[in-house]
Amino acid sequence: MMWESVHKASIRRLLVRGPNWIGDAVMSEPALAALRELFPTAEITLLVKPAIAELLRGHPALQRILVYEDPGRHLGITGKWTLAGTLRRFRFDLAILFQNAFEAALLTFLAGIPRRYGYATDGRRFLLSDPIAVPERMKIGHQVQYYLDMLRPLGSEGPAGSPRLFLSQEEEQAMDQRLAEAGVDESDLLVGLNPGSTYGSAKRWLPERFAETADRLSQEQGMQSGRRVRVVIVGARGEEVLGRAIADRMQVKPIQLSGRTTMRELMAVIKRCDLFLTNDTGPMHLAASFGVPVVALFGPTDSRTTSPFGSGHTIVRHPVECAPCLLRECPIDHRCMTRISVDEVYGAAVKQLVVKVEGRQSKSHGLKTFQPSDLTTPLKGVTVFLDRDGTMNRDPGYVKTPEELELFPGVVEAVARLNRAGARVVTITNQSGIARGLLTASTLEQIHDRLRALLKAGGACLDGIYVCPHAPDEGCGCRKPGTALVERAVTDLDLDLSGAYVVGDQKRDMELAVRIGAKSLLVTTGPTSLQALADLQTEGRQPDYVAPGLVEAVEWIIEDAKARQSLTV
Repeated sequence: MMWESVHKASIRRLLVRGPNWIGDAVMSEPALAALRELFPTAEITLLVKPAIAELLRGHPALQRILVYEDPGRHLGITGKWTLAGTLRRFRFDLAILFQNAFEAALLTFLAGIPRRYGYATDGRRFLLSDPIAVPERMKIGHQVQYYLDMLRPLGSEGPAGSPRLFLSQEEEQAMDQRLAEAGVDESDLLVGLNPGSTYGSAKRWLPERFAETADRLSQEQGMQSGRRVRVVIVGARGEEVLGRAIADRMQVKPIQLSGRTTMRELMAVIKRCDLFLTNDTGPMHLAASFGVPVVALFGPTDSRTTSPFGSGHTIVRHPVECAPCLLRECPIDHRCMTRISVDEVYGAAVKQLVVKVEGRQSKSHGLKTFQPSDLTTPLKGVTVFLDRDGTMNRDPGYVKTPEELELFPGVVEAVARLNRAGARVVTITNQSGIARGLLTASTLEQIHDRLRALLKAGGACLDGIYVCPHAPDEGCGCRKPGTALVERAVTDLDLDLSGAYVVGDQKRDMELAVRIGAKSLLVTTGPTSLQALADLQTEGRQPDYVAPGLVEAVEWIIEDAKARQSLTV
């Protein structure tokens, strides 16, 4: 099968059949984002069940979501034929099937979609125009990689980035208000408890042990950390009884939201958590996608393929001879879960909370030290060049509207700290989406107006934003690592490049630093930053500093500048 660029360019309307389960849908998100990179000019439509439609609403890779209602109007043969007719009217050029079911291939065949691309599984090879061989079981890694590997024949390359989900500021603020009305303060540590599993009871840890663990965290860790620990119980519709049973067992009464949230509200409350204690379920993957530390209990399922993706999570499991069995109900004594003790889970949760508390205290301490030490303005006359996507804000591939701009936590405070330390702060960003026709220069300016407003609300500002709008193959001098934008900023703003810093998530940012004689800081918040770091190390071009985010990068810059000052005194 050949997928030359001419074939890709001919794809104008693309249908994606997404998975049915929440966890699978989250784990397929990096592959969904990769499709936008592979087909930058195509109109991408997602066909999914109602819950997944809510989950992925507002995703920047998508132009449209079609809801597959079964049960409902798409139930049975007549319903499937109706849905196929709906799809036929959109005149899709290509269907990408993340769902492995026979039915997914049949629907797209009946809809007359000429290219039907997916794994050759479930007896559907003859329905696919482009069947992809299923990896051998022993070679299958994490499910995130499984979805991405399906796209490799299309040209998808590089390591898997972490799944990402998107909430609006209004949705987050509404949940903040709801939690505040339930007595949760901003200074409280919020622990999410997810004791259910819609897949089946075999995945569930014992309710009484969830209750005991939650009480110990509320009582003991609240005293040791000096912060109140609040517990919020979440779960799907139908799990209200389970949530109430655990709440009734607890001495420190939790906020009980099990079965009381929409999908979007569930996402918002999970994102607010400082720790998420859960069985292997869909909400576990929601927490990981928002960067919430997870303690996940695994029994009948395989943590090698469905663990929370990314670093900073803890898996608690007991290897038993019959696991992973992947059964919904345990036919014997449920030993894989009953052997997991409260002490084990409590210990894992405490380690995560200690890291969280230390992180909060460090940030708090940093803010307090602005009062006496920032008066010395250690960065006076120093210029800090910041990349945008993947450094200041989440990188969805292309930020095409102001609403899609989502700053990383701590970015506003970090820029404000640079301002108070006396630095000139300038953003240098490649925006080839303009050349590709994905957004206009006017829309980009609206996006940057929102960026400036978000920074201003937190007492921060940029001295300038400089943009390269060209495609990579245009050979311009302004696209990083080209230095034309830096040279323009130097002229416009009368900048001094001696002692300058460049902060970014890509190799090109580090190369820009070398070309202008600045110190280089690589942040690992970008979707391919770890691969960039590995490539740089292989090439013997280690950045001056590697930071997990902009907050830590700014801390290093200030300390480095102070050290420079002490050497010149």
